[in-house]
Amino acid sequence: MGGHESPIQSPFQLAFRRLVRNRGAVAGALLLSLMTLACVLLPLLLKLDPSHTQPVLRNLPPSSQFWFGTDGLGRDLFVRVLVGGRTSLLVGLASTAVSVLVGVSYGAVAGFYGGKVDEAMMRLVDFMYGLPYMFLVILIMLMFSEKARGDMLPVFLALGLVQWLTMARIVRGQVLTLRRQEFVLAAELLGASDARILVRHVLPNVIGVIVVYATLMVPSVIILESFLSFLGLGVALSWGQLVSDGVAVINPVRSYWWLLVWPSVFLGLTLLSLNFIGDGLRDALDPKART
Repeated sequence: MGGHESPIQSPFQLAFRRLVRNRGAVAGALLLSLMTLACVLLPLLLKLDPSHTQPVLRNLPPSSQFWFGTDGLGRDLFVRVLVGGRTSLLVGLASTAVSVLVGVSYGAVAGFYGGKVDEAMMRLVDFMYGLPYMFLVILIMLMFSEKARGDMLPVFLALGLVQWLTMARIVRGQVLTLRRQEFVLAAELLGASDARILVRHVLPNVIGVIVVYATLMVPSVIILESFLSFLGLGVALSWGQLVSDGVAVINPVRSYWWLLVWPSVFLGLTLLSLNFIGDGLRDALDPKART
């Protein structure tokens, strides 16, 4: 009788095993999950109001009553950091989703059809790359009315519609490589439509690259949103806006350090966690990795 044989595992099962062995990625995922749950659930469960003002309690340092202290209007900074985190994470995920949708679609079509179609489409990408990045973002933001600029939708669109360029180039290069592979030619000979070949045969082989780059795109989007908040074009309440408010009250006479430290710590830990997760996914999904 033969010995017990281990079941054959799919590439994604092997990638998952490699991912869970990466301590940095696991630690980053746990930390990000805890912060996300805290930012999303605690304000809802405890019915916390980030705009509740108590002028007599303004600019208090951290204490047992106010864990993160209060701001210049007497608002609880702990509550504002949680609600601001929910906003920043949502902006990062939603803008990345828009970028992935536009970039993957654009790059896949350009790489699949090649020739003049590819050349024309990529010239547009090159032209947009030649424009100052933040100029495009600010220009899109300024297209919205002044009343709408504090909302999330303008930020989603402004960041998502500019951030897709690199994703399009990456996907286009991968699709060009796969376009003449045997399994794609076989699908064409069997009469499969172009859309079916792209969706069922080509894009599944690019999903690893897409996931890795999307994970690394989220922190860059959050940083960009923070920069827009410094310019007064970001979301009304986010980590970037809180950091901007904290910087505004730092002066040589008196420093309300807690207004800057706490949102900066949460923002920094989130960016660090996302980068650890992205690095772990890159290593886990590397086709050259040993099984």
